[in-house]
Amino acid sequence: MTDFESYQSPFSWRYGSMEMRRIWGEKNKRLIWRRLWVALAEAQTVWKLVTREQVEDLKANLSKVDVAQSIKIEEKLHHDLMAEIEVYASQCSKGGGIIHLGATSMDIKDNAEVLLIAQSLDLILVKLKNLLVILAEKVDTYASLPVMAFTHLQPAEPTTLGYRLANFAQDLLCDYQSLKRVRHELKGKGFKGAVGNAASYVMLCSSLDEQRRFEDLISQALGISFFDITTQTYSRKQDYTVISTLAGMAATAYKFAFDLRLLQSEVIGEMGEPFQEEQVGSSAMPFKRNPIEAEKINSLARAVSVAPLTAWNNYANSLLERTLDDSANRRTIFPETFLAVDEMLITLFYIIEGMRVNEAIIKRNLNTFGPFAAVERVMMAGVKNGADRQEMHEILKQKSMEAWQVIQRGQSNPLFELILKEKQITRWVSSRDIKKLFEVECYTGIAESRARELAQQIRDLR
Repeated sequence: MTDFESYQSPFSWRYGSMEMRRIWGEKNKRLIWRRLWVALAEAQTVWKLVTREQVEDLKANLSKVDVAQSIKIEEKLHHDLMAEIEVYASQCSKGGGIIHLGATSMDIKDNAEVLLIAQSLDLILVKLKNLLVILAEKVDTYASLPVMAFTHLQPAEPTTLGYRLANFAQDLLCDYQSLKRVRHELKGKGFKGAVGNAASYVMLCSSLDEQRRFEDLISQALGISFFDITTQTYSRKQDYTVISTLAGMAATAYKFAFDLRLLQSEVIGEMGEPFQEEQVGSSAMPFKRNPIEAEKINSLARAVSVAPLTAWNNYANSLLERTLDDSANRRTIFPETFLAVDEMLITLFYIIEGMRVNEAIIKRNLNTFGPFAAVERVMMAGVKNGADRQEMHEILKQKSMEAWQVIQRGQSNPLFELILKEKQITRWVSSRDIKKLFEVECYTGIAESRARELAQQIRDLR
């Protein structure tokens, strides 16, 4: 149970899933340390450095993690790994004496960190794929629904809501593929000792070839590849790659959430996040429906966006074979980044699944601003029929300005009628053709077809 008498990180209970919290919890971390000691001892039986009986003893007591006792011992030793060794050894009457044989702390800690990252990426990838699938459904549902597109935050031309969502989905799919690649390429330090030259293991195994075989056995047991070359740690460039890729996904989430906040504003009012029946929008203004979920995504994404800078410094400032100035921040940068991204995915799924789409407002906005998009079409049709392009442009500009003034007075857009009455236009384009050119559905181009193609591409994911 969370102790609220002292400070708790919001990630301890508010943000992220219990699954992700368990991954980065002290118990899971120490279980992985113990798995690594067992894998090390198991490999050492091949060279008769450890007996089968000792390994079985370690296995029998692997799950008996006692975090409280380890922390108590750490207060005396000032070394968390040695404290865990002492607790584990006290539980293993036969195998306790051979725990950590030939290893240095980072042989355990660095490999454990990579296994934790792997578990976290696996969880993120499952959630991201689920999000993509439900997003693809929305893309398909709204693939043909015309909406007003905006450039410079000004009404531009029509597109479709499905195509707008497909832009988000395409970026998210790119993030999914990038994270899959990072997960596939993830590597541990392996077992190479204090400066990465594996001298202690070469001594124990008696030759260079046997050391490689020894390390390969552990790699297979853990299900993760090892770097061929390391210092006391694996290269912190890998951390930078992982964190930067997560930050890239956070940027995608941020953009969608920011766009949604704008569209949920009652000034536009076309879309919005779900709003529960008993939800309170504002303590002072009961009528408000604030976009709190989208704002939360933006807030967490900002925090994630700066994490790569810390990872960059950890890599660039790692002097020679190893310094310890990355240790403290690495205790928070990974769990908090993963938990923030986890919470963003949970929230995005909630928003997409229950997304409110106000088709009446979408139609109103199209009726107000959509006619201006037809001006270019009318001009092109006139020029095709022999009109002077510059003259057509000037006339259509004048009519557009007249229509804008009418809209500013709160009246309906009269542009269609103004153009129908202009003989210098109808001379080149018939009234029937002008009417057709003003139909919004005829000017969304590739939007529907490309949106549906992307939705299918997501459904075909393996």
